[in-house]
Amino acid sequence: MWAPTRGGAGGPLRPAAPRQPGPLPGRNRTGPLPAAADGLRIVVLPPTDPMSRGQLRRVAGIARDEGHTVHWQEARGGSGSPAGALAALAPAVRRARRIVVGDPFSRFLQLLLVPARAAELVVVDDGTATMEFVAQLGRGERLRRWHRTGGGAAARVRELLYAPVSGTARRRLTPRDGRAVELFTSMPVTPPPGARLRVNDFAWTRSRFGPPRLTKGTDLVGTSLVETGVVDPFRYLDAVRALAREHGVTRYFAHRRETPEKLRALSEATGLEIVRPDLPLELIARRGPIGRTVVSFPSTVVHTLPYALTGTGVTVAVCEVDPAWLTATASPRARGFLAGVTDTARDVRRLPLRAAPAAG
Repeated sequence: MWAPTRGGAGGPLRPAAPRQPGPLPGRNRTGPLPAAADGLRIVVLPPTDPMSRGQLRRVAGIARDEGHTVHWQEARGGSGSPAGALAALAPAVRRARRIVVGDPFSRFLQLLLVPARAAELVVVDDGTATMEFVAQLGRGERLRRWHRTGGGAAARVRELLYAPVSGTARRRLTPRDGRAVELFTSMPVTPPPGARLRVNDFAWTRSRFGPPRLTKGTDLVGTSLVETGVVDPFRYLDAVRALAREHGVTRYFAHRRETPEKLRALSEATGLEIVRPDLPLELIARRGPIGRTVVSFPSTVVHTLPYALTGTGVTVAVCEVDPAWLTATASPRARGFLAGVTDTARDVRRLPLRAAPAAG
């Protein structure tokens, strides 16, 4: 629920949702995956929210255009079930000599790693959660998203029951004799002992898209910090309003997890054009048009956009999150984590931190 909504529903967002293409090859498979002619299988395990699914479909289409076969495997709700997806994928995972994974915090992905016997594991993730993943792996801690809080008694029981799976996944992702682990990311991390780091400098993206046409205005990149319970919604609205006024912001690029109610409230309060990208922002920015200045709160893009927009003349700026904006239920890690995201960003302009108005 978006607390600051005051009034009507507002106008439509642009676009309201990404285009939904037809089924992908391998969708809703009930049996094992077929052999891939080139030895490479790309499997998409889509989430349930429509915006994330839409972006994944578009990216899967790009992968197909590059000549790869993409399998769309439902695993959460709807027409898919975790048990059915595990049955379809486990044999291929067990036989694979090299496994490339995305989100290492995904519980379904951790379940898939239980039968894995690969000699090499590669984690490909440009999200800020990669920073927390590396830190937790180095300390030998259980893998837990930085914004998660303890939850109630039921959540603690689920965590206890899931602990053996989580522990197995952590061991699979830890380098040891006979198994290499590599990180491919644009995040500023130091790999755990024995792991390799390969920096993603978005060379492929720059070679395929752009350079973009630049607009005269400033673009603001949205964040899901409200949706994850980290930042108070009133404080966030006030911060967006202040940034729009002080920096000449004309467009707001919504995060895929931001709710329509929240975005309508932002549009009504600021007059900004709300854009819901149907591709990851790095591709949108390279294709253009994009503002000469892009402002963001602490998030992935303050690390990825400087790579993707190298040589274009675009300035990426980051606005810190005032500790007063945090909710009473925010994770104890939130303040330090967000500060770390900002402090380690390269080639960005840091905007001065201003006191937040009182919530209400």
